[in-house]
Amino acid sequence: MTEPIDPGVDIGHVHLQQQLGDQAAFLSAGGYHHHIGLNTWESRGGSPPPRGTTGLFHAAIRYPTRKALADALRRLGEAGVTLDGASDHGASEALYLRDPDGNGLELYWDRPRDEWPRSADGKVAMFTAPLDLRSLMADLGG
Repeated sequence: MTEPIDPGVDIGHVHLQQQLGDQAAFLSAGGYHHHIGLNTWESRGGSPPPRGTTGLFHAAIRYPTRKALADALRRLGEAGVTLDGASDHGASEALYLRDPDGNGLELYWDRPRDEWPRSADGKVAMFTAPLDLRSLMADLGG
């Protein structure tokens, strides 16, 4: 068993720790047996919904620190997972990928609120810019 991910990780708007063959995966943080269970018992061989239809856009998993998100990126790389994208939104930094069934996942961390970009009237002014993955990985040190 690998070391557990930071227990401060939570579902914000998933790290693979256990799998039953190619039929089920259990997602958890902090050593709990599973917060989310995924299976293919009814959907095996089915296709994901086509783009432009209703349904789940993605599940977002919030990491407590930038370093914890960097650790997630390291783990994804070690597992051979390909990212769909990586964005800096000003208030947050996010990694985007797909689970084995094609569902969207966002792994992100929020910057401290006092660092969020604001418009002249004080409203949060989020944006989308490329995320510097080298800079993110540098947070792991060593």
